[in-house]
Amino acid sequence: MKNINLASVAFIIMIGLFLSCKDNNDPGPFTGGNNNGTNSSIDSTSNNDDSNNSNEWLINVDEVYDGGPGKDGIPSIDAPKFLDASYINFLDDDDLVIGYADNGEFRAFPHQILDWHEIVNDQSETIKLSIIYCPLTGTATAWDRNTSAGLTTFGVSGLLYNTNVIPYDRNTDSNWSQIYLKAVNGALAGEEAKLFPIIETTWKTWRTMYPDSRVLSRNTGYDRNYDNYPYGNYKTDHDMILFPVSETDDRLNAKDRVLSVIFDETAKAYPIKVFNNGISVIQDNSFQNIVVVGSQEHNFAVAFKNSTVDGTSLNFTPINNQLPLVMEDDEGSKWDVFGEAREGPRTGEKLAYPAQMIGYWFSFPSFYEDLKLYE
Repeated sequence: MKNINLASVAFIIMIGLFLSCKDNNDPGPFTGGNNNGTNSSIDSTSNNDDSNNSNEWLINVDEVYDGGPGKDGIPSIDAPKFLDASYINFLDDDDLVIGYADNGEFRAFPHQILDWHEIVNDQSETIKLSIIYCPLTGTATAWDRNTSAGLTTFGVSGLLYNTNVIPYDRNTDSNWSQIYLKAVNGALAGEEAKLFPIIETTWKTWRTMYPDSRVLSRNTGYDRNYDNYPYGNYKTDHDMILFPVSETDDRLNAKDRVLSVIFDETAKAYPIKVFNNGISVIQDNSFQNIVVVGSQEHNFAVAFKNSTVDGTSLNFTPINNQLPLVMEDDEGSKWDVFGEAREGPRTGEKLAYPAQMIGYWFSFPSFYEDLKLYE
């Protein structure tokens, strides 16, 4: 297990105070377990203020840590407001955003805001979803808010497992693991999260692809300095991991960004740096027959099952300079970054989106044994 050094302890104290800044819209006071900066693991007989209806955990409770700000101390955004992309003047070209598409509507969520809130509960015309982002592992997912217990919203529990956010659903108060993609404690323990496809890329690339998209506004109802990244040099310091992780892997630098594609309890990571500056396509028949498309220049990667609605496996080649189109198949159809054929004989078809997320390399070995690496 990786130890927390003294510098990290001091940093944790600062971050706890920073993120739990009290204003009139904050949901509650600073209620972290032992607020001395050591963030010791929670008691196996309790659960974050005893608010859950079950003390059974599907993960090692000794590896569940109280992150400091407490339950809802990092407030989710539950009534998000959006601006037209043309009005956005607070993002630089290289700033990262997370985007989704729904029936021709496109929405983007800047890291700059998610670093402070971690969860946005949103809904479009046809889907209800939660954008869940963990700044400590760099992982982003979009979860269906419909669970077996009904429609819910998700909040930040204040707990961490292997330094990854543990969201909780407000219907049942069950705790979920973002990287495991399932509930790990409470009435819904064992239930898997249902994912919506997302793209994580630079603001310049997103704006180029979808100039008419809507973008999450800084008008969140909270007093936060969104120009200020709250974690110092965390993104680039490979030695700074703020909470213990159970497994480490030195095949890459800790903060190298990778796309991890997940099937059941098996995962394979595709480093962003293996892709060209232009668009690259990897057809990985050895791993669940997937196709991965990515780019260093555009700072993205996304995977799809290489099987069409009629069961055909296609051969793909990259398309450059035609974003959002990124690949063409051997039948002449052109596909976009969300895996939909936009031109050619298969227009309108969509490739299946397997479980996946981009994150820091160090984030995944603790969750997936025998983690495979594309090299």
